[in-house]
Amino acid sequence: MADTIAFQQGRPGLLKKNAALQKMVQKVPGQLRRVGDDEDGTTCMTRRLWQSAMIGLARSARVKSIMQTSRATSFLAKKYVAGATASDGVCRAIELFEHENIRSSLFYMGEYVDRLDRVEQNVESKILVARALREASLDIHVSVDPTQIGHHIAPGLVHERAVNIATVIRHAGAQKDSVNCLMFDMEDASLNDPTINVHNALQDERYPVALTLQAYMLRSMADMRHQIARGSRVRLVKGAFAAGRDIAYTRLADVKQNSRALIDLMLSREAKETNFYPIIATHDTRLHDYTVELARKNGWKPGEYEFEMLLGVREDVARALAVRGERVRLYVPFGRDWWPHAIRRIGENPSNALLLARSLVG
Repeated sequence: MADTIAFQQGRPGLLKKNAALQKMVQKVPGQLRRVGDDEDGTTCMTRRLWQSAMIGLARSARVKSIMQTSRATSFLAKKYVAGATASDGVCRAIELFEHENIRSSLFYMGEYVDRLDRVEQNVESKILVARALREASLDIHVSVDPTQIGHHIAPGLVHERAVNIATVIRHAGAQKDSVNCLMFDMEDASLNDPTINVHNALQDERYPVALTLQAYMLRSMADMRHQIARGSRVRLVKGAFAAGRDIAYTRLADVKQNSRALIDLMLSREAKETNFYPIIATHDTRLHDYTVELARKNGWKPGEYEFEMLLGVREDVARALAVRGERVRLYVPFGRDWWPHAIRRIGENPSNALLLARSLVG
């Protein structure tokens, strides 16, 4: 998709010559507003096409190079990213914890890596931020994508690099009430098995790890049951990637229904008996209320599970949950390679098309 975009060399306004994509960007919010949770076939297709287009933009080195140096897009970095350095990320985490009682999961950005030197840079950056979090007496909670640490170059690299990061976290020592772990993010469907396998391997080796599962995937119910039996830490997200009906729920209503079914499992009495740790990552306030009510019904106390949300997205909701006494964490990205993360945040919700239009059309 990105290869079809006509670029104006060295200038913003990247979509001015692509009338078709401009038209799509302008129409998407109206198409999504005319339906509620029950999407029709056309809207469902629009959502999938939109997500596919945004993933294409996220993975395009050409687009990324221009976007990250354009003043027209700088507001996206400020909205969704803590800053360029590990120090920026940790400072934001300190501010969130001291002023809002909100914890953080730090994520050094640098996805879809196809060079070994970039892999090593990513690993070192994650180790650096883990040590900085320890010095700040915060949760040593670091997120990682398998593609950041070598999957696209040689899948065999991933385990060793993940161990290097997890070793620092394991040896950091736990503060009272801390949740220290290397959190494996889940990328597109082709990474499901490799991500689960490396998580399980490190867990079996007694490293502090956690796993992300996606509510839109058909397989997630079976995967969740398996992780509950293992007594894992699992973060449940909606899922930001496009996939076909053979492997995924494609209607938003079905994804939300599956989210509730998965939350039922995560907060079951059986899950509590295995020391499973549920992480409900959503900005949907109805799911927040559903989770809290279910937790109380099944004997889960605040702090035995947590909510997670994204930096820059409905932070007022995160603050409100924290005020209610719930454990809340924000996913806090940092780094100079911010474009893939920011455009995926837009891709998760087609109603964000106006944000994209503002950044691309100039």
